[in-house]
Amino acid sequence: MAQFRFMDLDIWKESITLNDQLFDLVDALSDAKSYRVAEQLRGSSLSISNNIAEGSGSFSSKDFANFLNIARRSVFETANISYVAYRRKFIDKEKLDRILNDLELLSKKITNFRKSLL
Repeated sequence: MAQFRFMDLDIWKESITLNDQLFDLVDALSDAKSYRVAEQLRGSSLSISNNIAEGSGSFSSKDFANFLNIARRSVFETANISYVAYRRKFIDKEKLDRILNDLELLSKKITNFRKSLL
């Protein structure tokens, strides 16, 4: 068992793996024209794992479910920013498709875990 509850959650582990991938992408977007998009992408992807972790410290399942809802919304924000990055030609279609597929799968898992709490 991990030190903190969230460390045992598959959705948190997957969100951290996704963070690593997106942070690597953001590091590659270091020029001035893509800086704001890169920082938004970093923030939205970090928000996913942050809300899962923070919610796991809740005293009630209902409160935890609320944090999971926020995490899921951050998945959608990350998808939108990724699409904008593609439209601005900061990433290619293949990279976008991989990101969107990973985000869609994570969204479904967060939703299913949230339903199990309620």
